Amino acid sequence: QVQLVESGGGLVQAGGSLRLSCAASGRTFSTYTMGWFRQAPGKEREFVAAIDRSAGSEWLVNSVQGRFTISRDNAKYTGYLQMRNLQPEDTATYYCATGPRVAGNPAIASQYDFWGQGTQVTVSS
Repeated sequence: QVQLVESGGGLVQAGGSLRLSCAASGRTFSTYTMGWFRQAPGKEREFVAAIDRSAGSEWLVNSVQGRFTISRDNAKYTGYLQMRNLQPEDTATYYCATGPRVAGNPAIASQYDFWGQGTQVTVSS
């Protein structure tokens, strides 16, 4: 079992930056792919980014490429999502997720067994 706690959300103006953190409780976190998803009001949860256990592979949805960076520090059992040039359409609750069944396409949410409670990101225009 892995517990995840996100932090770092907040209110920022368009063009601003935030760094989200995802702190994991268990050492097994370092053996799993980690993903970030977001859900805006009235919309379905969507994939944002993922990074494999060794940080050797990364995936980013097209809409955030060039603006967001995903990373992890396995020694600290923590993952990060650095977000730059934020836009109002990035407003959402952001969730980190992980688990042993993530394989192939990391954008598939049903593969992830462990989820954080989410952190709100609001971007004003």
